Amino acid sequence: MKAVLVTAYGGPEHMVYTEVEKPEPGAGEVLIKVVATSVNFADIKSRYGKKGGKLPFIPGLDVAGVVERVGAGVERFQVGQRVIAFPGNGSYAEWVVADERLTFALPDSMDFRTAAACPIVSFTSYKLLADVARVEAGETVLIHAAAGGIGTTAIQLAKLLGAGKVIGTVGHESKRETALQAGADHVIVYEDSVFADQVHELTNGEGANVILDSIAGKVSEESMRCLAPYGRLVHFGNASGEVGTFQTVDLHASCRSVLGFSFGTTRSKRPELLGDTGERVLKFLADGSLQIKIGRTFPLAEAAQAHEWVESRKSTGKVLLEIGE
Repeated sequence: MKAVLVTAYGGPEHMVYTEVEKPEPGAGEVLIKVVATSVNFADIKSRYGKKGGKLPFIPGLDVAGVVERVGAGVERFQVGQRVIAFPGNGSYAEWVVADERLTFALPDSMDFRTAAACPIVSFTSYKLLADVARVEAGETVLIHAAAGGIGTTAIQLAKLLGAGKVIGTVGHESKRETALQAGADHVIVYEDSVFADQVHELTNGEGANVILDSIAGKVSEESMRCLAPYGRLVHFGNASGEVGTFQTVDLHASCRSVLGFSFGTTRSKRPELLGDTGERVLKFLADGSLQIKIGRTFPLAEAAQAHEWVESRKSTGKVLLEIGE
């Protein structure tokens, strides 16, 4: 089968579209004919060697496709069923194998493009807001990197889960409109101002009750300056490559929390926690209350160009790789 291999750590020039052996499903697994997959920032980090692992490898985290075969003991899925899944050994390929616990049936009304765009961003956003931050009705939610795939999805889900006000931050004025279109009440361009001060102005000095931070470093530190009493700062990424520092005095007296979340860790160590998430997210997607913005689509053979586009920081929404039905 055709797949994309990362043959050396570094730039997208080390991504090779080539022939590899087709996988076989084991017990409790399903073989999926891939229709489309998405490009996630974690794929780029993996390509640079920041996620560990052995070379060569197939990048990618999620797929939409059709079940072609089921392994021993699989009862939830049948051949021909339309699904999304989180395969264990990469998704930039014509076929993948996934644990049935990490495979989810698609509603009949959902097309494959939406399905391919949704898994990582919608599952991650829901877990961050509903289960980790435990957002409550009327609370103010601050979302960093608000124009990206997770950002635009989290804005919508925050509103669906009852948030009273959603504030986004973006790195450039050109991305403001994307976050606003997703439903943010206010968008701060952090290269133009100190976002913590802006958040205090927008909340009458109260600060944000929930902050979703995938950037780390100075952004995390500044976030503490605008985190309300009893607020929850959820750290789930390290896009800046920097390390943020917190002090214990920032937490106990104010009853604030700093929480960590990794979708990859949850997927590998506690996949059973994602069953309810899938049910909730797919319902929102099926009834149209949650919409995933798709920025650009590339054929699988042009995965390297797709990575270049995402790394340019010009992309908004999700970038897809199409394999075909």
